[in-house]
Amino acid sequence: MNLIPARVYVLNSSDVTTLKKLLEYDPYLDPNFIPKMPKEWDDAEYMKKHPELAQEASEKKKAAEAAMDKLKNDKELNIIFARQDYQIKDGVSLGLDREKSYLYLSADDAFLEAGEAKLKKSITSLQRAPKEIENQIIDGIEHERQKSDQGLGFIFGS
Repeated sequence: MNLIPARVYVLNSSDVTTLKKLLEYDPYLDPNFIPKMPKEWDDAEYMKKHPELAQEASEKKKAAEAAMDKLKNDKELNIIFARQDYQIKDGVSLGLDREKSYLYLSADDAFLEAGEAKLKKSITSLQRAPKEIENQIIDGIEHERQKSDQGLGFIFGS
């Protein structure tokens, strides 16, 4: 049994692509958000040999510092679903409405509250699944995981 709280949300299947982008995004790994710099720029000897790079290096370092400051101060940017336990299931595979998809999200309560607000802001069709469906999906996922763990135990002899 999972001790970390979990929730299930229902949304229109047409919104799954948008949902996947939101779930997979991590600003700390986004080179468009935090500029990447060549490792050589941290080497004082290298920079002495290439003074023409000094201004560019300085500008990129300032941009990276500004991005990191923004990350430190922006609570919504720090709601990072990619670091949580989630699964997307389509309604057909669950024997439910074929026009709907379901998001299973497991995280601590504080994250779930903030995450739900961010999800609803980005995906208007998203809403919390009815309790009966939520319990059915959570139980199904836990059952799948137990079967998977047993299968691995059989394969590796544990």
